[in-house]
Amino acid sequence: MLTNILLSLSGIIIFLFVFWKRLKEDYASNQIFTSSFYVLSGVALGYFISRRFLANAWFWFVLGGIMLGATAAVLRYKLRPFEAVEALSVGLLPWLGILYLKDSIDHSSLSSFLAFFAVTCLLALFSYLDNHYKNFSWYKSGRIGFAGLTTLGLFFLIRGVFASFFPFVISFLGRHEAIISGVSAFVLFLLTFNLARKT
Repeated sequence: MLTNILLSLSGIIIFLFVFWKRLKEDYASNQIFTSSFYVLSGVALGYFISRRFLANAWFWFVLGGIMLGATAAVLRYKLRPFEAVEALSVGLLPWLGILYLKDSIDHSSLSSFLAFFAVTCLLALFSYLDNHYKNFSWYKSGRIGFAGLTTLGLFFLIRGVFASFFPFVISFLGRHEAIISGVSAFVLFLLTFNLARKT
């Protein structure tokens, strides 16, 4: 229990710091931390609802809570949606990676360790894309959001492929996970394509 609390606190602290760092140039600190409170409240709401009704679907319930909290923050403080998505993705992925690493240790799970490794690679990819996307000649708009949407799209694509072979990894919905994650990846890649075309 104590280990779970400490790991959750570590994930929350990382999220708060990264979320603030990504947005501090454009928004006041009180706006950023209130927005993060909305998101964390959504995480808590989604988690407790999943525990009550469908424990295996906690990832999707939590994701719904995150989207709800983020929408409230965007509407209240006029955050730029794609900028908020980037801050959320790079802030929350380390927390998810910590959960996968803990599960891999607790249950000697190779699949959970591979999921942790995939999240780590995605964070490295995000860093690369975030630093270089303006140099991509085919990304005509040059608008912020490319790194976040691409990373999230790949995240769900990997989830879909991974779920086809390891359907019982923590946070997976069995065989249905591949379909749901695949659709999510398609939507995110479509948003990325549309963003690239805007001028």
